[in-house]
Amino acid sequence: MFDMVKQWFWYDWILLLFRLIFSVSLILTMVEFQGGLTLPLWGAISWEIIAFSVPWFCLLLNYKYYLVTEMILSGGISLYLSFLFPEAYLTFLMPAFMIAANSAKKSHRWSGPITILVIPILISMVSRQSTPWLVIVHTGLAYALGFAFHLLVVNHRQNEIIRDQNTVLEQYVSQIERVTILEERTRLSKDLHDTIGHSYTSIIMGMETLRLELVTDVGQDKLDSLLHLARKSIDEVRGYVHQMESPQDRLPLVESLQQLINEFQANSNVNVRFRSFGEESAIPRQVQMTFYRCLQESLTNAVRHGQATEIGVSLQFEQRQTRLEVQDNGLGAEHLQEGFGLRAMKERAFNLQGQISVYSEVGEGTVITCTLPRQVELSDEVIRLLLVDDQPFIRESLRTLLEGQGDLKVVGMAEDGQQAVDICEQVQPQVVLMDLDMPNRDGISATQLIKQQWPDIRVLILTTFQEKEKAIEVLRSGADGYLLKSMEPRELAETIRLVHHGGTIIAQDMSTKLFEDLETSQNGSEAQSVESKTLDAYGLTSRELEILKMVAQGLRYKTIASKLYLSDGTVRNYASSVYLKLEVRNREEAVQKAMEIGLL
Repeated sequence: MFDMVKQWFWYDWILLLFRLIFSVSLILTMVEFQGGLTLPLWGAISWEIIAFSVPWFCLLLNYKYYLVTEMILSGGISLYLSFLFPEAYLTFLMPAFMIAANSAKKSHRWSGPITILVIPILISMVSRQSTPWLVIVHTGLAYALGFAFHLLVVNHRQNEIIRDQNTVLEQYVSQIERVTILEERTRLSKDLHDTIGHSYTSIIMGMETLRLELVTDVGQDKLDSLLHLARKSIDEVRGYVHQMESPQDRLPLVESLQQLINEFQANSNVNVRFRSFGEESAIPRQVQMTFYRCLQESLTNAVRHGQATEIGVSLQFEQRQTRLEVQDNGLGAEHLQEGFGLRAMKERAFNLQGQISVYSEVGEGTVITCTLPRQVELSDEVIRLLLVDDQPFIRESLRTLLEGQGDLKVVGMAEDGQQAVDICEQVQPQVVLMDLDMPNRDGISATQLIKQQWPDIRVLILTTFQEKEKAIEVLRSGADGYLLKSMEPRELAETIRLVHHGGTIIAQDMSTKLFEDLETSQNGSEAQSVESKTLDAYGLTSRELEILKMVAQGLRYKTIASKLYLSDGTVRNYASSVYLKLEVRNREEAVQKAMEIGLL
């Protein structure tokens, strides 16, 4: 009960003060006119104390119990005093005010007539009042004032709810905006590095091969000048790329999470406790970003859906894994539905050989645990690499970029799959970076042969193909990872280390497509028939359905337009058509209805 009192607002204390003043005044009046009481003074005072305390305790439990006890006890003592003193009907004005102020929902329909008509008529009958309408009018005015106070309280509560929801919405929008900016920075930095950086590297390697053909001193000087300019330019490009990296990439994991929590607390009325256990060590950027995104989504969901007021965050550095746990005191749910955010969290963890577990019970809050394997790097360990690609410039570029890492060493380079198998027999590399489309023997057959003869050699496919069928065929051949050449070199180095230590990596874009295909195949023809019937029922076209699915993924109209090679206005027109056909007003309602009718 003390916890309930701690949650009171100013109007709860005002009502308690009014009630206390009224009860004390009535007791003092009975003491002054004790000669006219038929009951003993202590009996009348006890009755008033009961009439003060019992309804108040009932109000803490349920407003209906309060209304009944208030009418019986306070109305009863007013009837008794009015029988002795006709002017004592005024003692029922304060209870009438309290009854109206504490009525809720539809209780005014029965509490109003009883308070304004039934009890005043009884008071008029026992007090032998010649003007019963006067008692009804006075009581009605008191009830009206109480109802006005009730409306003021309801308005205040709704404003508090709106303010809280607005705070959560602002926090959510801020997080979405920050995530979008970080993702765009990452995309731009990758594009810059992959296009300009690799081009410069290829140019440098090409000019180095021409050095022997230039025999004059003038030619050597010109070549040295061009090489100097190219190396200077690539250093500048790398500097721009590093400047575009998000601040979280440069912060240690604990500081990055603490900064996120501080920003969250500053924009919300939620207390977040953060604790870190174990010795912090350097972790790959992908792992750090996964923990960062997991904490972002968990904090937002705890307030937005769970209405939590206390959140506990713990980060545990263990010998073989790192674990992030987020526990809140929110509403919880018996059957938690996985939204887009939770599915994205699980996909990120799955790509890093980790897992996301969620526990939620009604009234007990929610616990989200993100566990990722810890990659322990040995200072004296060197990973032996074999580069396989039919393009010389690509091989030289990869060699230049990867050997800049202290723990990576290129021990061989091959221009086709057959040569890769021969070199594996000679140098026994630990990790093979394999291209797919090559002469003599392609990457898939070479991978199968290497895995058959040397199962301990890890094969990492590095290609430009983004075809799902090709990725499935590669994984079936025994490859330990499937990556795109467009990834950042630093991420490539981290991925090589992860694969070398037993992990399996699939490029995020490809894993998303594979998960979608897996879900589609599980649903089978039944899901296709249901979707077809639903499309016919609502008249959606295949393009409108495609845009609806992208909207459900949280993509903005501009992003959808760039993916589908459409204009921003065309995508907005398609979205408006979808909303009109589904009879909804916005994207949230469209996604919810699409899930209900089986489109998503």
